[in-house]
Amino acid sequence: MIKKYQLEGLGCASCGDKIERGMAKVDGVVQANVSFATSTLQLETGPAYKGDIDADVLRVVHTYEPDVKVTDKDAPKNKEADEHGHSHDHGHSHGEESGTRQLVLLISGAAVFVLGIFLRSVLELNGYVELAIFVVAYILLGGSVVIRAIKNITRGQIFDENFLMTVATIGAFAIGDYAEGVAVMLFYQVGEFFQDMAVRRSKKSITDLMDIRPDYANVQRGGELVKVAPDTVAIGDIIVVKPGEKVPLDGKVLTGESMLDTAALTGESVPRKVSATDDVLSGTINLNGVLTIEVTKTFGNSTVAKIIDLVENASSKKAPTENFITKFSRYYTPVVVGLAALLAIIPPLFFGGVWSEWINRGLIFLVISCPCALVISIPLGFFGGIGGASRKGILVKGSNYLEALNDLDIVVFDKTGTLTKGVFEVTGLESANGYTEQEVLYYAAMAETFSNHPIALSIQKTYGKEIDQSKVLDYKEIAGHGISVSVDGKTVLAGNDKLMRSEGIAFTPTTRIGTVVNVAVDGKYAGLIVISDEIKPDSYNAIEALKKRGVRKTVMLTGDNKTVGEAIAGELKLDEVYTQLLPDQKVERLETLNGEKRPKGKLAFVGDGINDAPVLARADVGIAMGGLGSDAAIEAADVVLMTDEPSKLATAIDVAKRTRRIVWQNIVFALAVKGVFLLLGALGIATMWEAVFADVGVSVIAILNAMRVLRMK
Repeated sequence: MIKKYQLEGLGCASCGDKIERGMAKVDGVVQANVSFATSTLQLETGPAYKGDIDADVLRVVHTYEPDVKVTDKDAPKNKEADEHGHSHDHGHSHGEESGTRQLVLLISGAAVFVLGIFLRSVLELNGYVELAIFVVAYILLGGSVVIRAIKNITRGQIFDENFLMTVATIGAFAIGDYAEGVAVMLFYQVGEFFQDMAVRRSKKSITDLMDIRPDYANVQRGGELVKVAPDTVAIGDIIVVKPGEKVPLDGKVLTGESMLDTAALTGESVPRKVSATDDVLSGTINLNGVLTIEVTKTFGNSTVAKIIDLVENASSKKAPTENFITKFSRYYTPVVVGLAALLAIIPPLFFGGVWSEWINRGLIFLVISCPCALVISIPLGFFGGIGGASRKGILVKGSNYLEALNDLDIVVFDKTGTLTKGVFEVTGLESANGYTEQEVLYYAAMAETFSNHPIALSIQKTYGKEIDQSKVLDYKEIAGHGISVSVDGKTVLAGNDKLMRSEGIAFTPTTRIGTVVNVAVDGKYAGLIVISDEIKPDSYNAIEALKKRGVRKTVMLTGDNKTVGEAIAGELKLDEVYTQLLPDQKVERLETLNGEKRPKGKLAFVGDGINDAPVLARADVGIAMGGLGSDAAIEAADVVLMTDEPSKLATAIDVAKRTRRIVWQNIVFALAVKGVFLLLGALGIATMWEAVFADVGVSVIAILNAMRVLRMK
């Protein structure tokens, strides 16, 4: 069973990681994932789980974040798993705390601090009076930090930012640096205020990308239009979508004509025209006309719901870089805290150093040690990349797949529907032995009248006239060869070269590219029809773009005949092509290609997601083409290109490379700054002011940098 919870007020990335690990330890929980970007918890429980899942979630969440409000996302609206939730005021984020209250405390504390500095400079204050003034300022500024630190310690959560700041500032008071202790807390709270603002804005930027969920649906009931929630609309209901409104559910147009903005789903700016009998997808925007639509899918199964779900749950599959940072931060802080303690104790104890000086250096060390910049900015960076990709019509099911796109070495394509349009058309017509081309087309259309094969349909479409099926007698399919029928009392054969040879028909095989249907009438060769699947114009750009982005080898696997496959591969300048493959043979060939990858290189397979599910599953990255509205494609693939453009894969690589570049910029920047300031702190050069900047300031810069991934053109 899979359950989802909203963690309202989750502002601490490291706490999210602790909640995730805490839930994973519960017996019967198969998997637990916390998305910091969307503040959601997703749980998968197995048959062994026998407990109360809501109670377990509340217990674990409140162990680490007692003020987070837990809401069951699967429950009816307004039904909450935690009826006693409170606004969040933990460590890293004051986002749920009253902004007015926060500012009042900050300004009041700053005012008392400035007053203390002023009085100290113009008057000879009694030591106790001076201490009292700065204690009041400290309580106003840092009281909430100290309280949170104490609460966390009682729950066994020691090495967090609240603890570090509390120890550092109280330590400053202990050695007589009252003003510096308050000043550091003031600077810290100001930094936290801006950091919180940056986190809120970054989260909003990401969630705004997924703001494609319709708010309501206009349903025809009792001759009137009733505005209702989309999830209350049933299949078969009639809805009306007015100009400027979002299409709330998937359906079929009954009446009306309009242009639809599909950018939210496909990333394409060109509107799509729809009219009666056309299918429409939820999440698109009606630009002009009024549309009356019959609903074909419930909201839970609609395109917009699936896209939102995929993007929101993408954080469950974390990139190796993300996992590394999570583990790194888990061990980094305790180690640095230990070093800070040694720094404060060893020199004065064994080398005659001044206790106050070395304790101060140790406190500075503590403040610098918090890895906040990494644990906040890295998840935001990856989620921003996934959100940015979705805005371009590319669904990536996890940051691990986004990172894998950076290392594509071999890209393998299916042919039909991927590199070609998948629409068969008559591209050639030849007659022989006195027959006309129209006669050849007539006899072929009559022979194929009972078939629904794409080739048969293309012949019937080209013939373009109504067929009197009563004229067609003695219909017989010859497996692997073609068809034999009687038309107007004449025996007509329509099929491949094998059929002509087996029936002893004299003919000259053609060298034309495509699927060839030979026609013979009463044992005499009449001519041939060539049916071809046209190459997508975008395919040429796709192959070229992949080569420019470092893909070493491009390969095509197809079940089509050798002549056709090689011709298309040659035109597209593919490196290799393998033809006449059955589905299991495609898997075998992919296994061989997988062994040819460069070290650390990745193999991607691009197919339609329906016929190529086994190959999609075997590839390092399975990519489905034209997944818009296709349930099978979305289920089978790791990445879904929402349009039929193979060049979108190059765009996905661009997003992946930009995301990785920004993520590593943050990693190098944060670690470099912290390394420098740790050294300066140990040498006694860096003060508390620089220490706080190395913590909070770096975090703000890293968060703002992470959001650059959303602004990719």
